[in-house]
Amino acid sequence: MSGRVERQLHKFGGSSLADAECYRRVVAIVGEYAGEQDLVVVSAAGKTTNNLIEWMAQLEQDGRRAHETFQELRAFQQQLIEELLSGEPADALLTQLHLELSELVQLGDRPLSTAERAWVLGHGEQWSARLLAALLSQSGLVASCLDSRTFLRAERAAQPEVDRALSWPLLQTQLAQQQHRVVITGFVAGNQAGETVLLGRNGSDYSATVIGALAGVGRVTIWSDVAGVYSADPHKVGDACLLPLLRLDEADELARLAAPVLHSRTLQPVANSAIDLTLRCSHQPESGSTRIERVLASGRGAKIVTSLEEVCLLEVQCPRAHLLEPMVAELERLLLRAQLAPLARDIQTDKGLIRLAYTSEIAGGVLALLQDSGIGVDLKLREGFSLVAAVGAGVVANAVHCHGFYQQLKREPVEFMTESESGLSLVAVLRQTRLDDLIGRLHQQLFQAQKRLGLVLCGKGNIGSRWLALFEREKASIEKRHGMSFTLIGVVDSRQYWIDTEGIEPQRVLDAFGDESVEYPPGDWLTELSGHGYDDVIVLDVTASEELAGRYPAIAEAGLHLISANKVAGSAAGDDYHAVIDAFAKSSRYWLYNATVGAGLPINHTVRDLSESGDTIIALSGIFSGTLSWLFQQYDGSIPFSVLVEQAWQQGLTEPDPRHDLDGSDVMRKLVILARESGLELEPEQVKVEDLVPEAMRNLTLDGFFEQAELLDAALSERLRKAQREDKVLRYVARLDRHGKAVVGVEALSAEHALANLLPCDNIFAIESHWYRDNPLVIRGPGAGRDVTAGALLSDINRMATMLK
Repeated sequence: MSGRVERQLHKFGGSSLADAECYRRVVAIVGEYAGEQDLVVVSAAGKTTNNLIEWMAQLEQDGRRAHETFQELRAFQQQLIEELLSGEPADALLTQLHLELSELVQLGDRPLSTAERAWVLGHGEQWSARLLAALLSQSGLVASCLDSRTFLRAERAAQPEVDRALSWPLLQTQLAQQQHRVVITGFVAGNQAGETVLLGRNGSDYSATVIGALAGVGRVTIWSDVAGVYSADPHKVGDACLLPLLRLDEADELARLAAPVLHSRTLQPVANSAIDLTLRCSHQPESGSTRIERVLASGRGAKIVTSLEEVCLLEVQCPRAHLLEPMVAELERLLLRAQLAPLARDIQTDKGLIRLAYTSEIAGGVLALLQDSGIGVDLKLREGFSLVAAVGAGVVANAVHCHGFYQQLKREPVEFMTESESGLSLVAVLRQTRLDDLIGRLHQQLFQAQKRLGLVLCGKGNIGSRWLALFEREKASIEKRHGMSFTLIGVVDSRQYWIDTEGIEPQRVLDAFGDESVEYPPGDWLTELSGHGYDDVIVLDVTASEELAGRYPAIAEAGLHLISANKVAGSAAGDDYHAVIDAFAKSSRYWLYNATVGAGLPINHTVRDLSESGDTIIALSGIFSGTLSWLFQQYDGSIPFSVLVEQAWQQGLTEPDPRHDLDGSDVMRKLVILARESGLELEPEQVKVEDLVPEAMRNLTLDGFFEQAELLDAALSERLRKAQREDKVLRYVARLDRHGKAVVGVEALSAEHALANLLPCDNIFAIESHWYRDNPLVIRGPGAGRDVTAGALLSDINRMATMLK
């Protein structure tokens, strides 16, 4: 199971480096979430860049105020170094800071060129990278700093674009010289003349993803002062919800509209590489996140309301009406080539007028571009506008959302409204007005309707019946928690189904199923659900059915989500397993299956999270069956093993046929599932399994099995006596090592061994990894029982609801 840990990149914005405490928090984050070879990209600390801009402006207007601003800048940077570093590293950084500040002061006696202004503004990132690298090293996390101008190549433009062909070999040369983590400056690049080129305000996010693409990292995490993308600005809308998942094209549309949390061009390197992008909050790392999914959206309406102040309108007046259409085409070619697509566009054919909306930051550059192009039109730049938009796949086709958007805007000073060509947004450009109230009203109008989720239960036996009781008790609580309605609309068993999209009362299922259900051919119930009318439907599979597991791809293709306690699909042959994974990915549906291993224990989540966080699983071991845990905890020779099996069966601790526990197949399936969660391709036939059922008993009826149960005792009794002579006990153990060797069977362990000291029915999972090599991560607790498994299903419903917001 050995392998190289995939490199990641972490980007920290100015708000994440606002003061000394923020720097310490970033060091803690790097220590916990970043590996030794990971890259870190930083913005200027706090308001450093704004202060440098202000200082340069004041140089030309008010020398005294410029001096005050400069001293404040000096004091801030000096205080950061003195608070965070000590000894020689502090002295070295303070000396370098004062030398650079002296250079800046000498610029104050003459007008600055564009290149000089860019050079001045690049100092903020340089100071941040240098200080963070020194602080990491002082904290035992060895790091060096790297000026991105040494390898990023870009030419000056309204929206500078990094030349990847020129930049890639330069970065590879730099990284080849580094043996540990590297802190890199964001926001700046260099041109062929050796001058500083600024990548635009908020260009550090673009720096991060483009550097990540050039370095071939697997994931870029952008850390800022918010946890990710919300349904609206949480500072303006109190009940805005964090979106855990966002499709790539929706995120791209949000970035195109200059939303604060996702910036223009940031997603271009993501779309053109294998990078996963995650947004997190550095102030509260555990407060949630937004992951940008690399799949196309298939939604049904708006997900986000966004707004933008300081918008400008560029008016293009065509001299003759018949020239308007070719003029529009020419403008599109020009703007596309310069990567300056407008936020919104309005064409007034009768007036020969084209209106293009841009942020105030780049509007002047666009005007200059069109003036220099020589196209024969009159150009006019107007200021004093703002923009609001509703973003989400399917929003343009959602009549309710369109109506709500236009209703809220009909009394506002709207300049024009438009639908994006992609169909991903409704946009309104307004003369400047108070946006906070408007955004709140739009958010309430579009999202106040409660999302409706339908649930279909497959299997109403031991676990299914307990889940029905639990769901009945907890339904109101989970609806309040998620702001959604949850309705049981179907119950399915191996021969019959009961589908009622109006809703089925959980307490009626066991008594009324026989009267209400109808027989069906395989898969027919999926057809019955095709017109369900709910926002989403979730199928719960609590069976052990191979036939139902074989229909998982059809469930995904029908547009349904799946929560499974059935282990068959997760431990099937690799081709079948990946067919299920691919079916859910292609249909943008979700498949959750934490209940397949460890009942309610969070073992699947833990193994997957470790693997996805950059750790490498070295070995897995433990007691994975609550039934076999109970049997071998009780088996000390005082009661025959066969009698214990019958007791466990009578108490409902086994499968309906205990041979499905005793043959080791259940433990084998759990081991295969965990191996795949950890990133290892393990086939079921690769697992060496000890079957406790003698061959003569395997084809008997259940009654015949119990009549000849004493045959179970012959082999085990001798092994128990041998173990007891060595002061050991017998346990049924699963093991998987780093080379993919997988074994399931009875072992003799010392009585003090961690796997020997469990409560009856407990499972224990020991995870060895690069991070937990010397002291394995251990998860233990009840691994069998209808109640804990039903609870695990409800936990996955909660998780699914969060993913579907």
